[in-house]
Order: sequence, then C-alpha cells, then structure tokens
Amino acid sequence: MATTRTDPLTLEVVDLIGTVVARYHDEYEEAAARYQLTGAQARVLGLLSMEPTAMRRIARKLKCEPSNVTGIIDRLEARGLVERRPDPADRRVKIAAATEEGRRTARELRDALHFAREPLAELSAEERGTLRDLLKRMLGDAGAGA
Repeated sequence: MATTRTDPLTLEVVDLIGTVVARYHDEYEEAAARYQLTGAQARVLGLLSMEPTAMRRIARKLKCEPSNVTGIIDRLEARGLVERRPDPADRRVKIAAATEEGRRTARELRDALHFAREPLAELSAEERGTLRDLLKRMLGDAGAGA
C-alpha cells in the first residue's frame, strides 16, 4: 500500500506544477486560436512538423482515439497544413506529414509561446537538464538522464 505524500513541500510542488500546466495550456490555446486552430489541431501540427507520423502513433501520443486524429488530420489537410502519404515501410498504412505551410505555421506557433520559453531562459543549461531529467523520472521514463 502506497503512502500519500501530504507534507507541505510536496503539496507546494504539486500546486506549482498545476499552475505551470494551466498557464502553458491557456497560452497554447490562445496562440492556436490566433491561427484559427484548436489546441488539439495545433498539437498534432506540432508533432507532424517534427516528423511524418502514422495516425495510430499520433493517437497514442495524444492519448485519444484514432478516429479523433482522423478528424483533426482531415481539417488540417483541408487547410493545406498536412498531407497524407503511404508509409514507405508498409504501403497499407497512411502517415501524416506537415506541408511546408504547416511547418511554417507550427514554427510561428512555437515562437508565439512565450510563457513556455521565457521562464526556462532564466535557468542555466545545467538546471534545464536537471529539470528535464526530474520530469522524465516523474513520468516513469526509463531513459531519463540518457
């Protein structure tokens, strides 16, 4: 049976994490709206701007149903931000990829996220690395620190 940590430091850290997440989410939604995107569309576009990705993998990353991703991809594709391609490894599988316009939009959207960037700029590279490793550890990432 696990014990619940309710000491003041733990409660303060949990509250601070919640505040950071809420502020990031609010800013992300506002930035997405400036590009006439929903937050989910912006997240998918951001993922696809890094690398073409299979639809099922996008759904796993976003923790949602593949049918939801299909609708998001449909809307992004209609705007010319994303295109579907056959997967070179398995032509029965479709992957989604950001178009040049989609990559530009994703880059501009990332650049508009000041809250996510500015507080991190206050930290040294070593402190950012430590924060990353601690967050990965909290998430159970076996590769933390690697």
